[in-house]
Amino acid sequence: MIPAAPTAGKSGAVAPSRARKAALGSFVGAVVDWYDFLLYGIVAALVFNSAFFPSVGPAMGVLAAFATFGVGFLFRPLGGIVFGHFGDRLGRKRMLVLTVMLMGLSTALIGALPTFASIGWWAPVMLVTLRAIQGFAVGGEWGGAALMACESAPSGKKAFYSSGVQVGYGVGLVLSTGIVSLISQSMDNAAFKAWGWRLPFLFSVVLVAIGLWIRSSMQESEEFVQKVEREHKKVRLPVLEALRSHPGAFVLIIALRLAELFSMYIVTTFALSYSTTKLGLPRELFLHIGFIVGAVSCLTIPCFAWLADRLGRRRVYLTGALIGVLAAVPFFLALESRATLPIIIFAVLLANFSHDMVVSVQQPMFTEFFGASYRYSGAGVGYQVASVVGGGFTPFIAAALATFAGGSWHPVAAYLMGGCLISLLVAWFMKRGGE
Repeated sequence: MIPAAPTAGKSGAVAPSRARKAALGSFVGAVVDWYDFLLYGIVAALVFNSAFFPSVGPAMGVLAAFATFGVGFLFRPLGGIVFGHFGDRLGRKRMLVLTVMLMGLSTALIGALPTFASIGWWAPVMLVTLRAIQGFAVGGEWGGAALMACESAPSGKKAFYSSGVQVGYGVGLVLSTGIVSLISQSMDNAAFKAWGWRLPFLFSVVLVAIGLWIRSSMQESEEFVQKVEREHKKVRLPVLEALRSHPGAFVLIIALRLAELFSMYIVTTFALSYSTTKLGLPRELFLHIGFIVGAVSCLTIPCFAWLADRLGRRRVYLTGALIGVLAAVPFFLALESRATLPIIIFAVLLANFSHDMVVSVQQPMFTEFFGASYRYSGAGVGYQVASVVGGGFTPFIAAALATFAGGSWHPVAAYLMGGCLISLLVAWFMKRGGE
């Protein structure tokens, strides 16, 4: 049996208003950060190959665009280390304000970047730099937002109160795909590729202003105040203490995130490119699917989290991972048939059942692997390392597998099934404690 990491001690009673404000602040900030981060992937699939990599050919341009998408994930662990370190020593709230500011600035600057036609190879260099800053910012977001919500939540309701962190992902996906789709349909393809793609990036400034306003009114995490500040138990190097105390927890987090990462990024990013370039489907189809998936997740994630608080996190997680294994091949068969309704059905199964069941329990599950004085560093870095291993280069790997297979989807389906199966087996062999 794989041992479950020790859980953190329970905090005392928390005022309902404080818990609600913490949940709202975590949710709104997550919306801002995920809108910015996901927007890049959507536009990369549609525009960046021709705008920033036109001299390398269409197929290699797609790979190059997805490689820059993955660069953001490489910098997420660094963000997790830096923001986690100061979040464990100075508090969660300060770091969450900084992550929103940094993310918004880098996203707006992407919208103002000159293209390859204007400044040559400096354009992709600047694009990669700003994508790295995005990754650094979002690397500090999840750990702080999850902790703020979990540590302020009432006992027995931690999955539900912290589910807003993942609902923020869904709302960010709705906003990013919805705005891109709206702009795409309001102008011809030439205008969209020339300048229309910039508008969603510039819109980020509005979301950042809202996020800063709400997060500045949050109170610091109750559990952080009680266990760290009042007891003066500040760890000098929290990430090293987390590694020393619970090294197995990092491996568990990576394995447990594969089902989530593979299912979402193959459906929302890789399939968008594959369906338009290989199958000749209209780009609006997967933009609409992304909108549907994001909208439905706003209901499914809190519902699955509510069930997890009552039936056990492990049961909900196992069900989601199993759905991912079973739905992978049917999803690609539906794509191959070019039948819209089956494509939507299996996309929803992968993204709103497999993915959403898995992520609905991650906040309390992962944060309780570590002690309060190094939890931001431990959970945040573990989460972001998993993002690199299982998420950042998933569209790139999937595109490469399809290219090397002569355009066949079969190795991509096997890749998706394999990731979900690993997550399923790891969760199955974990001890039942901590449900």
